[in-house]
Amino acid sequence: MWAYVGRRLLLAIPTLLGASIIVFAMVHLAPGDPIAAVMPAESSQAEIEATKRAYGFDKPLPVQYLVWLGRVAQGDLGKSIATRRAVVLDVRDALANSLVLALSSSLLAFALGIGLGLLAAFRQGRLLDKAASAVAVVGVSVPHYWAGIILIIVFSVQLNWLPAMGAADDPGVLPYLRHIALPTLALALIPLGVITRVVRSAALDVLNQEFVLALRAKGLASRRVFTHVVKNAAPQILTVLGLQFGFQLGGSVLVEAVFSWPGTGYLLNLAIFQRDIPVLQGVILVLATFFVLLNLAVDLLQTLVDPRIARH
Repeated sequence: MWAYVGRRLLLAIPTLLGASIIVFAMVHLAPGDPIAAVMPAESSQAEIEATKRAYGFDKPLPVQYLVWLGRVAQGDLGKSIATRRAVVLDVRDALANSLVLALSSSLLAFALGIGLGLLAAFRQGRLLDKAASAVAVVGVSVPHYWAGIILIIVFSVQLNWLPAMGAADDPGVLPYLRHIALPTLALALIPLGVITRVVRSAALDVLNQEFVLALRAKGLASRRVFTHVVKNAAPQILTVLGLQFGFQLGGSVLVEAVFSWPGTGYLLNLAIFQRDIPVLQGVILVLATFFVLLNLAVDLLQTLVDPRIARH
């Protein structure tokens, strides 16, 4: 067990380094000059060169990467070119809002997806199975941003029940819940469909195995059979849940843009339009690191559910 944990931790280090290289190269190889994009039009060449030196853009790319990586290791993500504010402060505030949105949408999608998937598997071929499959197909097929626009039109414009954008300025739980309700629904649709289909497939695979038939032949209660099926299908389901939560956090750019939710997706979208390289690097690197650590946590959790995994 501990040997497996050690191997996974060692593998996470080169993965994080590779992610940092990709993030750095991807942003710097993009066309255009980020300094010229944010400097005033009347800026002199001397002012532009001084700004480049201040941000280290006058050095070769390998040197820039090593300097940047050393600062990142110390928790310094640099300063925004557009606002001159520390990137780590912007990312911290945005990440907190994105985590709340990701957690709320994930809890909704996970609860409904696991429930519908298990019900569909144990009622294979019946009306409930067909209804759950239809919900899964609709959830996977509907884009986040389109669902968000429809929700705004129905619940904000026509019914005037919920606010259309932004986070609550007033303190209190109820105003915050009213603002987060629509983006939560929009963001939960796709993982709901994915999880429903995966859980149904995983449960059916276990149900068709011989040991389940033997348990039923011996007269074991349906509740006990259900427990055995869930336990054996859990490792595959946990993998999908971990990936979907990572996608919820990193793939909410369009949803946060539609609802003007002040999270990492909204910050990333703003940084792209402003060509703010430090902010782009900081947001993408934090999200990539979170995704790698989340996958590591899921792998370790799988070994607790099924110790046989640690032997491979």
